Amino acid sequence: MRANTMAAMILAGGRGSRLLDLTKKVAKPAVHFGGKYRIIDFPLSNCANSGISTVGVLTQYESVVLNSYVAKDQFWGLDTNDGGVYVLTPRERDDKGLEVYRGTADAITANLDFLDQVAPEYVLILSGDHIYKMNYAKMLAYHQEKQADATIAVLQVSLKEATRFGIMNCDENDMVEEFEEKPAHPKSNLASMGIYIFNYKLLRKYLSADDKDPNSNHDFGKDIIPAYLKDGRRLAAYRFSGYWKDVGTVDSLWESNMDLLKKNSELDLEDPSWKIYTEDVNALPQFIGEDAVIKNAYITQGAVVLGTVRNSVVSTNCRIGKGAEVVDSVIQPGAVIGEGAKVTRCIVADNVEIAPGAVVGSADSEHISLVAKKYVE
Repeated sequence: MRANTMAAMILAGGRGSRLLDLTKKVAKPAVHFGGKYRIIDFPLSNCANSGISTVGVLTQYESVVLNSYVAKDQFWGLDTNDGGVYVLTPRERDDKGLEVYRGTADAITANLDFLDQVAPEYVLILSGDHIYKMNYAKMLAYHQEKQADATIAVLQVSLKEATRFGIMNCDENDMVEEFEEKPAHPKSNLASMGIYIFNYKLLRKYLSADDKDPNSNHDFGKDIIPAYLKDGRRLAAYRFSGYWKDVGTVDSLWESNMDLLKKNSELDLEDPSWKIYTEDVNALPQFIGEDAVIKNAYITQGAVVLGTVRNSVVSTNCRIGKGAEVVDSVIQPGAVIGEGAKVTRCIVADNVEIAPGAVVGSADSEHISLVAKKYVE
């Protein structure tokens, strides 16, 4: 491998337990989104569009589907001679045997040999389960301009929301002075997005020291960033103003899909200037029956719609039966909604079949219903 200015490492090994049955057999970054995409497509496409050619994807739980999917690096234009997408799974370390990653920082520590081979000047740390479009090259230019040791992407949130995030307290030049993890009384509303740029040689020293600390959580937010601040390192906050969503819950995954349907949505998946790449499924064009009714819907290729779809996302190779009604819902790939069935405020998981005449979900429900059984009567 040739030396790279910046390599990306995507943390894609979380359990995703808050997505319930959607992640029972599939890692969270491999969950479908927006009709034909998977969540992992977003950071991978951002890397490709930002000119980053070397990307490591760190997988762990229920990773079979994710590993095989990511290995097809040609979909994101990352199958280059001087780079590519590398699937990095947990391996035996020293005499400890096969170990799961102890935290986000430990996942990188376990793969320092990979980074040493790549020999980047900078390393970009990303999460594999966020929906957003971002130019990492601009963030790197900002990092260099600030002469920072590390730069953290931040998003302005309401003070009420700030209690759910790691919060950066900065000076007037957006240099980080203090980091607070989910503060009860936040002083700032600059929330960490879990996106970091580090000068690699310095980061390596901190990761090695953290690895030997028996009291560490081996986490970037809880350990590495505080260690940098304690030592007086230069940490810059990079303000991001575009669309960003953590889709770690059923409700938030549904909300982000619904955002696609908004007029002048910030999340434009058809924008040719910043394309989101995905697997080419070679599906037929969508088929809309003569009696079908469609209002404000996102209908993907390969879908067959014979009934009514309102304010919903219908994914690849789905079938909406005659007389069926799908309202305020996300129908994942391969799902079948039987004739006369009614689906409201639901996520219907991949390949699930809703029986003819069945009623699923409710317009009055506070939360979104997840339908994950293979057949629902």
